[in-house]
Amino acid sequence: MQKLDSIFGFQQQALALRAQRQQLLASNIANADTPNYKARDIDFTKALKQAAAASSAAGEPVMLTRSDPAHLAGATGETVDGVPVQYRVPTQPSVDGNTVEMDYERAQFADNALHYEADLTAVNAQIHSMLAAIQD
Repeated sequence: MQKLDSIFGFQQQALALRAQRQQLLASNIANADTPNYKARDIDFTKALKQAAAASSAAGEPVMLTRSDPAHLAGATGETVDGVPVQYRVPTQPSVDGNTVEMDYERAQFADNALHYEADLTAVNAQIHSMLAAIQD
């Protein structure tokens, strides 16, 4: 079973992060007309690296380091699986304070959905490969 966990663990983490990112992006799109709503997202690459490092460290917590004494100690805001949710800086601020830019959000939503489907296809291919090896 540990062998299967090692094979599918990374893909499981990637799919979970993609699903949660999709929820954030959908929330941004749903609140496009809400005054003072701030568009939110996660840095997927950093989130996946952090999740992989945390799982490979055999349960050891990931510690934050400060490179300057003026930096804040740790993240205290909202997180998605331990990854800080970041606010987007709009390229064209709106009068009502809403930072959702629909073209950008739709593009990110479609890109994330495409990557989610690709990850599912990769997992499916791994399963079919294992089944073929077992049946031979």
